[in-house]
Amino acid sequence: MKTNTPAPAAAARSKLSLYLDLIRWDRPAGWLLLLWPTLTALWLAAEGWPGWHLLAVFVLGTILMRSAGCCVNDVADRDFDRHVKRTAQRPVTSGQVSVKEALLLGAALAALAFLLVLTTTATAVWLSLPALAVAIVYPYAKRFVAMPQAVLGVAFSFGIPMAYAAVQSTVPWQAWALLVANLFWVLAYDTEYAMVDRDDDLKIGMKTSAITLGTYDVAAVTAFYLIHLLLWALLLWPEVGGWWLGVALGLALAQVAWHFSMIRDRTREGCFRAFRLNHWLGFTLFAGVALTYAQRQWGG
Repeated sequence: MKTNTPAPAAAARSKLSLYLDLIRWDRPAGWLLLLWPTLTALWLAAEGWPGWHLLAVFVLGTILMRSAGCCVNDVADRDFDRHVKRTAQRPVTSGQVSVKEALLLGAALAALAFLLVLTTTATAVWLSLPALAVAIVYPYAKRFVAMPQAVLGVAFSFGIPMAYAAVQSTVPWQAWALLVANLFWVLAYDTEYAMVDRDDDLKIGMKTSAITLGTYDVAAVTAFYLIHLLLWALLLWPEVGGWWLGVALGLALAQVAWHFSMIRDRTREGCFRAFRLNHWLGFTLFAGVALTYAQRQWGG
């Protein structure tokens, strides 16, 4: 008599697929949002090319920590996610991956990221501890903080001071100022993300910036973008300046107008598309910095 028990290889593939879904492997936009400001800070701290070692540490570390954060977030939100259309089938929420499995996977990924940080400086190692703490706290902030996106902004910007620490073994005031400037970008794109789920979040009592801002959401998102670009320009121009950075800032401003056009009607599709395309704004600003330093170092 035949049974329907899956073969070990098939079961392993199925479990691997669930783990990859848990860490959003097929959705790189999340870790790209973390990566570009971190790399920008890395280039600024090194005044150009930082070397293959630090580049590998921060690219791999960003991917690992974002993946670990997804594990913690899905465990924390599992009882809420089942009431939200977009998240009801996530592996932990649907019961396909247990809480213990998700936490063990998250811990393993965070441990790997920590091993990477250990190859840099003592200052960067110490900074990784509050960075981890903020990442763990964020999912629970959505229960108590009116604008939890601000907490996410700190978590998603901590790569900036860590990049300076890894290069210079110190964290100058510019690094903390860049963290604050980047926080406004996170407020902009994560409010767009929250606008997608606003109706569901209202029903379940979740706190988000989209709910807190109410009818001022579109205006606030646009203002967050503009504040981010203004602060970025004020902080970067004295250090970098040049034609490439000017072009990058202009292109970033054009993207802000594009985002406004996508979210102004507050449709789920438009807001989600705006969120998913945000990494291009971060890439644009990074490219402006990297190309300027490349021109100085190799172009004369």
